Amino acid sequence: MADRERVERFIRSTLQNAGRQVAEARQAYREGQTTAQLPRDDEGRVRLVCRRHAERRAVRLDSEGYPACFDAEHPDCRGCAEDVQDGIVETW
Repeated sequence: MADRERVERFIRSTLQNAGRQVAEARQAYREGQTTAQLPRDDEGRVRLVCRRHAERRAVRLDSEGYPACFDAEHPDCRGCAEDVQDGIVETW
């Protein structure tokens, strides 16, 4: 009986880990697809038109896909970050 329980735990654990890895891979793929489509300058920075300051900017994205100039308190910045994550920004 103990052997069967160990095998069941092993299988359950393996399947859970596989499920987590698939979910992480899907998320990474979606993020890579989205940010890869954005126009970039020679240094790899995303070229966008800042809604808040109405100016052209070339900005780096952080690990979560937010522009370096992102201010969570400002509604224009929140809208811009959503557009960046959706892969659609006003560009130059």
